[in-house]
Amino acid sequence: MSILEVSQLKKIYSTRFGGNQVEALTDVNFNVEEGEYIAIMGESGSGKTTLLNILAALDKPTSGSVILDGRNISQISESKMANFRRNNIGFVFQDFNLLDTFTLEDNIFLPLVLSGKKYKDMKDKLKPIAKELKIEDILKKYPYEVSGGQKQRAAVARAIITDPKLVFADEPTGALDSKSADELLRLFAKINRLGQTILMVTHSVKSASFADRVLFIRDGKIFHQIYKGNDTDFKFYEKISDTITLLASGGES
Repeated sequence: MSILEVSQLKKIYSTRFGGNQVEALTDVNFNVEEGEYIAIMGESGSGKTTLLNILAALDKPTSGSVILDGRNISQISESKMANFRRNNIGFVFQDFNLLDTFTLEDNIFLPLVLSGKKYKDMKDKLKPIAKELKIEDILKKYPYEVSGGQKQRAAVARAIITDPKLVFADEPTGALDSKSADELLRLFAKINRLGQTILMVTHSVKSASFADRVLFIRDGKIFHQIYKGNDTDFKFYEKISDTITLLASGGES
Protein backbone atom coordinates (compact mmCIF):
# COMPACT_ATOMS: atom_id res chain seq x y z
CA MET A 1 0.00 0.00 0.00
CA SER A 2 1.39 3.42 -0.98
CA ILE A 3 1.72 5.81 1.94
CA LEU A 4 3.09 8.59 -0.28
CA GLU A 5 2.23 9.29 -3.92
CA VAL A 6 4.14 11.96 -5.81
CA SER A 7 2.71 12.86 -9.22
CA GLN A 8 3.94 15.32 -11.90
CA LEU A 9 5.58 17.49 -9.26
CA LYS A 10 7.04 20.76 -10.49
CA LYS A 11 8.57 23.68 -8.59
CA ILE A 12 9.54 26.98 -10.19
CA TYR A 13 11.19 29.76 -8.22
CA SER A 14 11.28 33.37 -9.34
CA THR A 15 14.39 35.42 -8.66
CA ARG A 16 14.20 38.29 -6.21
CA PHE A 17 13.01 40.85 -8.73
CA GLY A 18 11.08 38.40 -10.88
CA GLY A 19 13.35 38.71 -13.88
CA ASN A 20 14.28 35.05 -14.10
CA GLN A 21 12.70 31.76 -13.19
CA VAL A 22 14.48 28.67 -11.94
CA GLU A 23 12.84 25.29 -12.39
CA ALA A 24 14.00 23.36 -9.32
CA LEU A 25 11.81 20.29 -9.94
CA THR A 26 10.51 18.96 -13.26
CA ASP A 27 7.81 16.27 -13.50
CA VAL A 28 8.83 14.21 -10.43
CA ASN A 29 6.89 10.95 -10.04
CA PHE A 30 7.30 8.13 -7.51
CA ASN A 31 5.47 6.26 -4.75
CA VAL A 32 6.59 5.20 -1.28
CA GLU A 33 5.12 1.99 0.09
CA GLU A 34 4.14 1.67 3.72
CA GLY A 35 7.11 0.33 5.70
CA GLU A 36 9.62 1.16 2.96
CA TYR A 37 13.02 2.79 3.56
CA ILE A 38 14.04 5.05 0.68
CA ALA A 39 17.15 7.15 0.13
CA ILE A 40 17.25 10.06 -2.32
CA MET A 41 20.68 10.92 -3.68
CA GLY A 42 21.88 13.78 -5.85
CA GLU A 43 24.56 16.42 -6.12
CA SER A 44 24.17 19.87 -4.59
CA GLY A 45 21.67 21.83 -6.64
CA SER A 46 19.99 18.70 -7.99
CA GLY A 47 16.66 19.52 -6.35
CA LYS A 48 16.65 17.00 -3.53
CA THR A 49 16.29 19.57 -0.72
CA THR A 50 13.46 21.31 -2.59
CA LEU A 51 11.80 17.92 -3.04
CA LEU A 52 12.13 17.07 0.65
CA ASN A 53 10.69 20.43 1.69
CA ILE A 54 7.64 19.90 -0.51
CA LEU A 55 7.12 16.31 0.62
CA ALA A 56 7.33 17.46 4.24
CA ALA A 57 4.75 20.20 3.59
CA LEU A 58 7.31 22.94 4.32
CA ASP A 59 6.90 24.32 0.80
CA LYS A 60 4.22 24.12 -1.89
CA PRO A 61 4.73 22.84 -5.45
CA THR A 62 4.05 25.00 -8.49
CA SER A 63 2.04 22.10 -9.91
CA GLY A 64 1.52 18.40 -9.36
CA SER A 65 0.43 16.61 -6.23
CA VAL A 66 1.76 14.99 -3.07
CA ILE A 67 -0.69 12.53 -1.52
CA LEU A 68 0.23 11.45 2.03
CA ASP A 69 -1.97 8.72 3.45
CA GLY A 70 -4.75 9.67 1.04
CA ARG A 71 -4.61 13.44 1.57
CA ASN A 72 -3.32 15.99 -0.93
CA ILE A 73 -1.06 18.04 1.33
CA SER A 74 -1.05 21.08 -0.96
CA GLN A 75 -4.79 21.45 -0.36
CA ILE A 76 -4.49 21.63 3.42
CA SER A 77 -5.02 25.17 4.74
CA GLU A 78 -2.15 27.02 6.41
CA SER A 79 -4.11 27.13 9.67
CA LYS A 80 -4.25 23.32 9.76
CA MET A 81 -0.85 22.56 8.25
CA ALA A 82 1.22 22.68 11.45
CA ASN A 83 -1.17 20.25 13.14
CA PHE A 84 -1.11 17.96 10.09
CA ARG A 85 2.71 17.86 10.04
CA ARG A 86 2.86 17.24 13.78
CA ASN A 87 0.46 14.30 13.59
CA ASN A 88 1.71 12.69 10.40
CA ILE A 89 5.36 13.56 9.80
CA GLY A 90 8.56 13.14 11.82
CA PHE A 91 11.77 15.06 11.06
CA VAL A 92 15.42 14.25 11.66
CA PHE A 93 17.78 17.05 10.60
CA GLN A 94 21.53 17.20 10.09
CA ASP A 95 21.96 19.88 12.77
CA PHE A 96 19.59 18.15 15.25
CA ASN A 97 17.28 21.22 15.70
CA LEU A 98 17.18 20.77 19.47
CA LEU A 99 16.46 23.69 21.81
CA ASP A 100 19.44 24.28 24.11
CA THR A 101 17.22 25.73 26.86
CA PHE A 102 15.23 22.47 27.03
CA THR A 103 16.40 19.14 28.37
CA LEU A 104 16.53 16.27 25.91
CA GLU A 105 13.34 14.94 27.48
CA ASP A 106 11.53 18.24 26.99
CA ASN A 107 12.79 18.47 23.39
CA ILE A 108 11.37 15.01 22.72
CA PHE A 109 8.08 15.88 24.41
CA LEU A 110 7.63 19.10 22.42
CA PRO A 111 5.39 17.75 19.60
CA LEU A 112 3.23 15.97 22.19
CA VAL A 113 2.97 19.13 24.31
CA LEU A 114 1.85 21.06 21.24
CA SER A 115 -0.78 18.37 20.66
CA GLY A 116 -2.11 18.82 24.19
CA LYS A 117 -1.04 15.43 25.60
CA LYS A 118 -0.94 14.87 29.35
CA TYR A 119 2.46 14.61 31.08
CA LYS A 120 1.86 11.05 32.32
CA ASP A 121 0.89 9.92 28.82
CA MET A 122 4.05 11.52 27.42
CA LYS A 123 6.21 9.78 30.03
CA ASP A 124 4.60 6.44 29.29
CA LYS A 125 5.08 6.99 25.57
CA LEU A 126 8.75 7.92 25.91
CA LYS A 127 9.81 5.10 28.23
CA PRO A 128 10.03 2.25 25.66
CA ILE A 129 11.45 4.60 22.99
CA ALA A 130 14.19 5.87 25.31
CA LYS A 131 15.08 2.29 26.20
CA GLU A 132 15.22 1.28 22.54
CA LEU A 133 17.41 4.28 21.65
CA LYS A 134 19.58 3.89 24.76
CA ILE A 135 19.05 7.45 25.98
CA GLU A 136 17.33 6.69 29.32
CA ASP A 137 20.27 8.00 31.36
CA ILE A 138 20.63 11.33 29.57
CA LEU A 139 17.04 12.54 29.29
CA LYS A 140 17.52 15.20 32.00
CA LYS A 141 20.64 16.60 30.33
CA TYR A 142 20.71 19.55 27.96
CA PRO A 143 21.85 19.28 24.32
CA TYR A 144 25.15 21.07 25.05
CA GLU A 145 25.96 18.42 27.67
CA VAL A 146 25.86 15.40 25.34
CA SER A 147 27.61 14.15 22.21
CA GLY A 148 26.44 14.62 18.63
CA GLY A 149 25.37 10.99 18.45
CA GLN A 150 23.29 11.34 21.61
CA LYS A 151 21.70 14.53 20.29
CA GLN A 152 20.72 12.74 17.11
CA ARG A 153 19.23 9.84 19.07
CA ALA A 154 17.12 12.36 20.98
CA ALA A 155 16.10 13.92 17.66
CA VAL A 156 15.07 10.48 16.39
CA ALA A 157 13.01 9.94 19.55
CA ARG A 158 11.27 13.28 18.96
CA ALA A 159 10.59 12.28 15.34
CA ILE A 160 8.96 8.94 16.15
CA ILE A 161 7.19 9.66 19.45
CA THR A 162 4.05 10.85 17.61
CA ASP A 163 3.83 7.59 15.60
CA PRO A 164 4.15 9.48 12.30
CA LYS A 165 3.07 8.04 8.97
CA LEU A 166 6.46 8.99 7.55
CA VAL A 167 9.85 10.05 8.92
CA PHE A 168 11.93 12.42 6.79
CA ALA A 169 15.66 12.52 7.41
CA ASP A 170 17.79 15.28 5.87
CA GLU A 171 21.49 14.27 5.84
CA PRO A 172 21.05 12.74 9.33
CA THR A 173 24.68 11.58 9.62
CA GLY A 174 26.21 14.79 8.22
CA ALA A 175 27.24 16.24 11.61
CA LEU A 176 28.33 12.94 13.18
CA ASP A 177 31.66 11.15 13.47
CA SER A 178 31.91 7.78 11.73
CA LYS A 179 31.13 5.71 14.83
CA SER A 180 28.05 7.76 15.73
CA ALA A 181 26.95 7.72 12.09
CA ASP A 182 27.17 3.92 11.97
CA GLU A 183 25.16 3.65 15.18
CA LEU A 184 22.48 5.97 13.82
CA LEU A 185 22.22 4.04 10.54
CA ARG A 186 21.79 0.77 12.41
CA LEU A 187 19.16 2.47 14.55
CA PHE A 188 17.26 3.68 11.47
CA ALA A 189 17.36 0.17 10.02
CA LYS A 190 15.95 -1.24 13.26
CA ILE A 191 13.18 1.35 13.43
CA ASN A 192 12.32 0.57 9.83
CA ARG A 193 12.14 -3.17 10.57
CA LEU A 194 9.62 -2.32 13.30
CA GLY A 195 7.41 -0.81 10.61
CA GLN A 196 8.38 2.86 10.38
CA THR A 197 8.42 4.29 6.84
CA ILE A 198 11.54 6.40 6.25
CA LEU A 199 12.58 8.73 3.44
CA MET A 200 16.15 10.02 3.71
CA VAL A 201 18.03 12.60 1.65
CA THR A 202 21.76 11.96 1.68
CA HIS A 203 25.08 12.46 -0.10
CA SER A 204 26.49 9.41 1.68
CA VAL A 205 26.70 6.13 -0.21
CA LYS A 206 27.07 4.32 3.12
CA SER A 207 23.89 5.91 4.50
CA ALA A 208 21.99 5.05 1.32
CA SER A 209 23.17 1.42 1.47
CA PHE A 210 20.95 0.85 4.52
CA ALA A 211 17.82 1.72 2.51
CA ASP A 212 15.57 -0.61 0.49
CA ARG A 213 15.64 1.61 -2.58
CA VAL A 214 17.68 4.54 -3.83
CA LEU A 215 16.25 7.26 -6.06
CA PHE A 216 18.74 9.38 -7.99
CA ILE A 217 17.78 12.99 -8.73
CA ARG A 218 19.50 15.26 -11.25
CA ASP A 219 18.42 18.61 -12.68
CA GLY A 220 15.12 18.39 -10.83
CA LYS A 221 14.16 14.94 -12.11
CA ILE A 222 14.16 11.42 -10.69
CA PHE A 223 16.13 9.80 -13.50
CA HIS A 224 17.12 6.43 -12.06
CA GLN A 225 16.46 4.06 -9.16
CA ILE A 226 17.89 0.82 -7.81
CA TYR A 227 16.53 -1.73 -5.35
CA LYS A 228 18.39 -3.53 -2.60
CA GLY A 229 16.46 -6.77 -2.88
CA ASN A 230 18.39 -9.55 -1.14
CA ASP A 231 21.73 -7.72 -1.26
CA THR A 232 23.71 -7.16 1.92
CA ASP A 233 24.43 -3.59 2.99
CA PHE A 234 27.96 -3.96 1.61
CA LYS A 235 26.81 -5.39 -1.70
CA PHE A 236 24.24 -2.61 -2.05
CA TYR A 237 26.96 -0.08 -1.18
CA GLU A 238 28.98 -1.38 -4.13
CA LYS A 239 25.94 -1.28 -6.39
CA ILE A 240 25.18 2.35 -5.44
CA SER A 241 28.82 3.36 -5.97
CA ASP A 242 28.94 1.64 -9.36
CA THR A 243 25.65 3.26 -10.36
CA ILE A 244 26.87 6.75 -9.39
CA THR A 245 30.08 6.21 -11.40
CA LEU A 246 28.14 4.93 -14.40
CA LEU A 247 25.56 7.70 -14.31
CA ALA A 248 28.25 10.35 -13.88
CA SER A 249 29.91 9.10 -17.05
CA GLY A 250 26.63 9.44 -18.94
CA GLY A 251 25.79 5.74 -19.03
CA GLU A 252 22.73 3.85 -17.86
CA SER A 253 22.82 0.84 -15.59
